[in-house]
Amino acid sequence: MYEPSRVLASFYVAGFQFGEGALVLGDLTVGAKPEMVLEPDNPHDPSAIALRFAGKRMGYIPAEHNELFATMLYYGHANALECIIQQVSPERSPWHQVRAAVYIADARSAQQ
Repeated sequence: MYEPSRVLASFYVAGFQFGEGALVLGDLTVGAKPEMVLEPDNPHDPSAIALRFAGKRMGYIPAEHNELFATMLYYGHANALECIIQQVSPERSPWHQVRAAVYIADARSAQQ
């Protein structure tokens, strides 16, 4: 049976080198689920979505991916989305240390 991908966007975490990413890098593992937090007052991007892990802002969803997700979060559809860490590479440059993806949540098991 055909099953479509749940991945809506895959990206390197933006601003990882400027946020508190270094403070959580040792705790991040593939499969971890950072929280997506709207930052409508962000002076650089009104659609900014911070990624928080262990109480720290590790970076952002890149601007080229965040507008639809920001709209969904704003209107209360956070449960339809989940962010999952796909890759952690501490040896790489800070711009490429953490890769994440936003997935559409699979609510089928909750309906059974």
